[in-house]
Amino acid sequence: MILDYYRIFYYVAQYKSFSKAAEVMGNNQPNITRCMNILENELGCKLFIRSNRGVQLTVEGERLHNHVSIAMEQLVAGENELLKEKGLESGLVNIGASETALRLILLTELESFHHQYPHVKLRISNHSTPQAIQALENGLVDFAVITTPIALKKPLQRIPLFSFREILLGGPEFADIASTPHHLADLQDIPLVGIGPGTSTHELYTQFFMRHNLPFSPDMEVATTDQVFPLIQHNLGIGFFPEALAAEHIAMGKVVQIPLLEALPERKICLIRNVKRPQSIAARCLEEHLTSHREKAE
Repeated sequence: MILDYYRIFYYVAQYKSFSKAAEVMGNNQPNITRCMNILENELGCKLFIRSNRGVQLTVEGERLHNHVSIAMEQLVAGENELLKEKGLESGLVNIGASETALRLILLTELESFHHQYPHVKLRISNHSTPQAIQALENGLVDFAVITTPIALKKPLQRIPLFSFREILLGGPEFADIASTPHHLADLQDIPLVGIGPGTSTHELYTQFFMRHNLPFSPDMEVATTDQVFPLIQHNLGIGFFPEALAAEHIAMGKVVQIPLLEALPERKICLIRNVKRPQSIAARCLEEHLTSHREKAE
């Protein structure tokens, strides 16, 4: 209740009038006067000098007003900030994203979201899938958008957004072997370009090759999917790359698809969230935007 008295005190001091303060606050003058009398009794001093021309602050009232005005201005600023965020006129969303997820789905959806809410700031951290999950567990990002395979522990939750497959590519010098389908075992003598350990992609292909009694041992290792393509294009080896991202390059003759008799595993892009961690309004809105578009994306 004492906080209400300080709020009334602030408005009386601002308008130098009990009646004007009552009008602004949607109250009545007798109640405003009563509350200020109680506050003066609680503090043991006079806060206002009353006259026919209105009210003025006493010395003690001035000292109190210096503190109360700061508090009120901070409260009003905080309230306005929340109202702006509620209307998505402000806000910040931190996203952990794998490169493949970013290029296959996230960039398009972020463009749509940004057109709708241009004042929401987006901070995107490029991570491998394990790094993105670690960042989420440490509270460094609001959610992660990454590629399978992934192993999660509660309270992390996955929401599938998009399915995709990768294909085997080679540079123009490998056009001859691209004319007919091959078994994986037939290609063991050709240099292989792959993503290094500690990534979901490396784990995926390690397991895939093992199921076919073959080792997954790239001759050239890179850190990200984007780095795989230039090495393939320059005939340094063959490698796996998302089909949707490779289609244009195949059509332009920059690379060729090498058909395989073994079916490559389907992969998914998933949104990963911590169900026990509260989210900002902006983060919740972007998450809902992404999940509401997952059927369209698939």
